[in-house]
Amino acid sequence: MSTEPEPRDTTENTGPGTPRSTGRPATPDDAGTAEPPAAAEEAAGAQPEGADPEGAEAASAEADGTEADGAEPAADGTARETGGEGADGAAEASGTADSGDGEAAGQLSEAQAELAAQKLERDRIERRKAEKAAPITAGAKLSGKAADLLAAVRAVEGGAKPPATVFDAPEAAPRRAAPEPVRRPQQVPAGVAGPAAPAPDAVEDVRRALTDGGAPEALAPQTAAALGEGAGRRLREDPWQLLRVAGVRPEQADGFARALLGPDCSPDDERRGRAVTVWLLEQAALAGHTALDLPALTAALGRQSVPDAETAVQNTLAEGEALAFQDALAEPGAGRPASAPGQSPAPVPEADADEDEDEASRPVRVLVGLERHALAEESLADALARVVNSPAKDSAAAWEPAAAAATGGTAELIRAVAGNGLVLHTGGEAARAEPAALLTAARTLGLRAVAACHTPDGRRRLAALLGEEGGAGAGDDRSVVTVRGLLSGAEGPGRDVEGAFALDLLVVLDAPQLDVESAAMLAESLPDGARLVLSGDPGVLWSAGPGRVFADLLAARVSPQIASRTPDPGPIGELVSGVGIGELNQVDAPGKEIVVVPVRDAGEAVHRTVQLLAESVPRAFGIAPEEAVVITPGHGGAAGTRALNAALKERLNPGPGRFGGFDPGDRVAYSPEPGRTVPGRVVTADAEGLHLSCAEGSVVVPRERVEQAVRHGWALTAHQAVGSRWPAAVVVLPGDAAQALSRPWVYTAFGRAERHLSVVHGVEQALARAVAEVPAKRRTTRLPVLLRTQVPAAAGQAPV
Repeated sequence: MSTEPEPRDTTENTGPGTPRSTGRPATPDDAGTAEPPAAAEEAAGAQPEGADPEGAEAASAEADGTEADGAEPAADGTARETGGEGADGAAEASGTADSGDGEAAGQLSEAQAELAAQKLERDRIERRKAEKAAPITAGAKLSGKAADLLAAVRAVEGGAKPPATVFDAPEAAPRRAAPEPVRRPQQVPAGVAGPAAPAPDAVEDVRRALTDGGAPEALAPQTAAALGEGAGRRLREDPWQLLRVAGVRPEQADGFARALLGPDCSPDDERRGRAVTVWLLEQAALAGHTALDLPALTAALGRQSVPDAETAVQNTLAEGEALAFQDALAEPGAGRPASAPGQSPAPVPEADADEDEDEASRPVRVLVGLERHALAEESLADALARVVNSPAKDSAAAWEPAAAAATGGTAELIRAVAGNGLVLHTGGEAARAEPAALLTAARTLGLRAVAACHTPDGRRRLAALLGEEGGAGAGDDRSVVTVRGLLSGAEGPGRDVEGAFALDLLVVLDAPQLDVESAAMLAESLPDGARLVLSGDPGVLWSAGPGRVFADLLAARVSPQIASRTPDPGPIGELVSGVGIGELNQVDAPGKEIVVVPVRDAGEAVHRTVQLLAESVPRAFGIAPEEAVVITPGHGGAAGTRALNAALKERLNPGPGRFGGFDPGDRVAYSPEPGRTVPGRVVTADAEGLHLSCAEGSVVVPRERVEQAVRHGWALTAHQAVGSRWPAAVVVLPGDAAQALSRPWVYTAFGRAERHLSVVHGVEQALARAVAEVPAKRRTTRLPVLLRTQVPAAAGQAPV
């Protein structure tokens, strides 16, 4: 397979090939590889998962182990760069905004429903905290479990035995069936609905406070939305509350505080310690962590010039702004649990007669996390335990005829589902035929079965499979939905009087894209006796939000695991399969299914990309530019999404950009919320806003939200593209992207192509090195530990 260089202005001579070294030195471009916030990086105990050209730009909600999607709060719902070009001062923060703040007023009923749901969640965690809390005099300003945990970790770090009181909690009674969870109120379908906009007088009050502190007035709307009622007063009382606005960094908040407080401002201010602690936890969440190890958090606080880090953590816990947890490690005498990337520590063996005596000597791991993520992870564990333990409403024997009629992985999947409430299914694109066959078998038995996908394109592909396997009408809108549509009530069978989904079987495809909050909402909404199948490709990028639900469940072994043996076909399938096991193989591509285009620098990469999308691919394969996608590691840099989209717009849809840089016909990526990207096209613009035509219907993006929520969409990041596929994909690897590459990123990007893959290759040996040596970055989560306590049988569960 040839990878010889070809003429600069044509791709017609390029032979089929596999991405390899081009034999020339790399051309670094520092503008695209700004380092991430150091605090967020080191608070996680390692480089955060957004530490690449995109993720470095300020802790994206899309940050992942290999993804650089976190640049700015635009179409992927992320915050703008705060490292590199974004860390220069408070003025840079004026361009940042959380994708949820500053949104136009949504439907009032939806906002009320969401507030009700949040209130239920907070009530539950407050009850739990009240039950567990006991006044203990450990700690200067803290009582209860949190102080005891801090004492425990200090003992562990010093090599001493932790206080016995840490483990004094009585053993829970054997779990038979998890209790019915508190049901979330049914949400109202929404297109661009978001949080209600703050009142004009509140925004004006915040604007005056910002002006007094020398901060940009443009931050007023999102600051008022982030701080809520009395935002102006809260800013004057505690200037470091400005850190709650997406994109604002500690040094910028410090400057604001000095201007407001004058000589009363100091690094040891208790308010500063609390605010920086919460900010570090937020940065960790944006990088995918649901909690941080306490030693890592205190070390990061020290690097942010917090003089007494332990006291800052105590104050944060005492104010209820974060929660502390202790998890006993699996092996007595072990330190921090060692595990391979993407894996959890080995399960704890079953207890014996001496378990109680050994418990006190077992080392403890102390974690600190934000309340909402802690609640979601615990609720998810509770709900999954209920699914595992609840008896099904139908007989397993009723499934046997369908299993007997099937073959291979489909038969295994049907039999596993017949006898279990929760089943995990892994495989690539071709393996989606197996859950499709399962859905057809379930409907044949008269069960209410629904499949949920991550994107509208995934829904379309599955509906097509169901049409082939189940006959006409098999893939109707009520049985094949998106996860978002199912949770909002816009799609699917609806809910019963208790708020549970009206179904017997839920199959969730693209399961690696589930974050802890979405997964918790899905699992909590299942009725007793319903079955849950989570299916997906474990090689792709993890979720944009906190957690790694699918990987944690695979590691925890709480249920049968069915690994599909159906390979993806063709040269592209062979190439992607090799990447998945760490090998960048040469692949024969006689029909030019794979083409490598070597480039010397970022400018040439942009030129060749435009030429491929606009000329070569349409001419050689009959694939129009609208049916192809460009994928690049980051938003910034000379060959990031911004530069590529500007060049592609000039070639494919030139215009003056009369409405915020957009013209009718522009291809866009719309982000109604963090981590969710909806492809669309601009229809028109008027006083109401930008009118888009998207796969989910017509959308009007209010004028004030266009800058944060809409990007041009010819070029995407891998995180924006995951869950969808195109007939052709052009993957751009400029020299400055070498540090952003990893095996999951390459696997995801190459796997977006169905018929043709072009690789604009400028990273030399870095591509092969990333595939072979750079796995997904570790995420700190608690789900495996929670599941081991909820489902004791999980310790001995083996894959099917």
